[in-house]
Amino acid sequence: MTTASPPPSELPYHRMARVTDRHSWWRPPLGTLLVFGGWIPAMLVLVVGAEIAGLLAGLPQLPDDEGTDFGPVVSTALDLLVIAIALPLVLLAVRWVGARPAGTVSSVTGRLRVGWLGRCLMAAAAVQALSTTVMLLLPAGETAEDAPADVWVGWGPYAASLTMLILLVPLQAAAEEYVCRGWLFQAVGQFLRSPWLATLPQALVFAALHGWGTVWGFVDLLVFGVVVGMLSVRTGGLEAAISLHVVNNLVAFGFTAAFVDGLLSEETAADMPWEMAVVDIVSILLYAALILWLTPRGPRPPERLSPLPVTPAALPTPPYPYAHAAPPAYGPYGAVPPPHGPYGAVPPPHGPYGAVPPPHSAVPPTPGGTLPAGQEGQEDARLTR
Repeated sequence: MTTASPPPSELPYHRMARVTDRHSWWRPPLGTLLVFGGWIPAMLVLVVGAEIAGLLAGLPQLPDDEGTDFGPVVSTALDLLVIAIALPLVLLAVRWVGARPAGTVSSVTGRLRVGWLGRCLMAAAAVQALSTTVMLLLPAGETAEDAPADVWVGWGPYAASLTMLILLVPLQAAAEEYVCRGWLFQAVGQFLRSPWLATLPQALVFAALHGWGTVWGFVDLLVFGVVVGMLSVRTGGLEAAISLHVVNNLVAFGFTAAFVDGLLSEETAADMPWEMAVVDIVSILLYAALILWLTPRGPRPPERLSPLPVTPAALPTPPYPYAHAAPPAYGPYGAVPPPHGPYGAVPPPHGPYGAVPPPHSAVPPTPGGTLPAGQEGQEDARLTR
């Protein structure tokens, strides 16, 4: 006869939607509706509020009445904030709809592990420095003859751009990770045990959200989504994914901000040519290998699994107020006297209704410390009932 295998004792990151016993099939779709349905009105409020502020400030309008001309720095800041507002929506969806702690979308420990995040940022910076150097050595692509030449923006505007990017790019990149590798990954993972199957939907959504540019750009985004999704499972949290995303975007925005109107460019990673895509894919795989090498090392390796919720065991039934006490102990010279403390005899045990009465079936000892004839086995019988 075969027996059912015991349930797993720990949960990986993509299964954290099941971390409490309140999980249900309807929570992931309802939470997804909250994240994406709430993002649209929040975005409209932000954009309309910015337009009203621009009109009140008397800022010029863009050609063809396309909106207020805020300039490259403020316009880029608004674009980043539009994405960043998805982050609190994810946390609300996890807490309200998912009925679990909001931190469970950050890692299996229920929080963002700052120490591990710092190590991942250093690894991402090293890999990004190498890949950027290789990309700069690639031959320049074909450009139109009438295309304007890149002009240095100046140290003052560049410093202002860098300050804005350092403040907002981490929020924008983290928001994308919390939406795709966080909420969507765990929502699908509630139904699928395999992390490989669970990571594909979020990777496709991530690539599609960047628009369609070139085939190589789409493949690069898809590889990024799959690799950092698997890193989230292997490391138990979003720290590795957030680190690579933040460093990559800071470098990309940092280069475009160095030139006049560079921040106004509408090109994204989806428009990447094949040469840059190949270099970027290799750097993503190199980063993954470095993170997997770092994971078991260091003073505090990141936790990969989270314990399942333990079903509270039935509380022990309080002793019946008139339950019999244990029989007295016997030594070689008769009954053993009650224990004494430093201030006299230790008082008898008390129950919820006062002192526990002595057993009515206790048998008095006989001289010599033995039980009366015919009752030698009654004590052992009482103890094994």
